[in-house]
Amino acid sequence: MRKIKLTISYVGKNYNGWQKQKNGMGIQTILEDAIKKATGEDVELFGAGRTDAGVHALGQVAHFETNSKIDAQKFYYAINQFLPDDIKVLSSCEVGKDFHSRFSAKKKTYVYKFYASEVILPLCEFDAVKVNSKFSFNSAKKAIKYFKGTHNFKAFCSSGTNVKTTTRTIYDIKLKQDEKGIYNLFISGNGFLYNMVRIIAGTIVEVGLGIKEAKSIKDIFASEKRDNAGRTMPANGLTLFKIEYE
Repeated sequence: MRKIKLTISYVGKNYNGWQKQKNGMGIQTILEDAIKKATGEDVELFGAGRTDAGVHALGQVAHFETNSKIDAQKFYYAINQFLPDDIKVLSSCEVGKDFHSRFSAKKKTYVYKFYASEVILPLCEFDAVKVNSKFSFNSAKKAIKYFKGTHNFKAFCSSGTNVKTTTRTIYDIKLKQDEKGIYNLFISGNGFLYNMVRIIAGTIVEVGLGIKEAKSIKDIFASEKRDNAGRTMPANGLTLFKIEYE
């Protein structure tokens, strides 16, 4: 058996997230079906992380085991023949037996995109979210520093999240504006809680709108209460940007 690593990009709009679904279409299922058509094998695909319904990916990573004799570097081509246009495998390679797309990951980076406007900009709505035109970039940037480092992010995950610990480390966080006027919030960390990136984005947006003060973020962390943080931003603004391994 060989273990094959895939790097995958997809538009989340038409799917109920990455994971297999009893009622609805999961991206994992579509990929497994495509692999079966390419290899004739039933495989189990293991993803590096679960993306929610409507969330996109530029660099999702997954792996599976196979007896197929297809060249590892050409697996992506064979699989893509059976995939829709909004899901594509960007590359493929063979990895060692100890590799696991989820547990071997050292760093994950997400990007949340939004724009400030009085009206909806149709060409931006695909992967960015409109916020009030009064948004202040300079004010929002003051909030960034409070998220970097190791913290208890209990206030920045959805209520009822069932995990052993809510402590996570943010290695880097940046807010940039591109040439189209879209704000790109890049967040890199060792792992993320349910809706954590979308809630951090919502909190930073509220600071930019003057709803919250940047310095209040320290108190939000200390409170450990979800209601004190910003709103959960819509799913379509979130993209799994890349996953890094040693």
